[in-house]
Amino acid sequence: MTDAQIIEMARQAGGEFYEGFAGSTNFVKFTEDDFEKFAKLVAQHERENFCALLRQMHDSISLQSDPTGLKIRGEA
Repeated sequence: MTDAQIIEMARQAGGEFYEGFAGSTNFVKFTEDDFEKFAKLVAQHERENFCALLRQMHDSISLQSDPTGLKIRGEA
């Protein structure tokens, strides 16, 4: 996850920001409710990444088990 993605999720959760020293981004306000929303967004993002990785692994293994690599799902 990139810094930009984390900052965007924090903004979506309701965090308020200002530009700090040398262009860095600093929080002004991040309430307990905002933090909970942020945690849920991060968890959702991580689940989606994990599921995508599992799909890639499954596809890779499926292709390896079929010597032609052309088997269509549902075909015998």
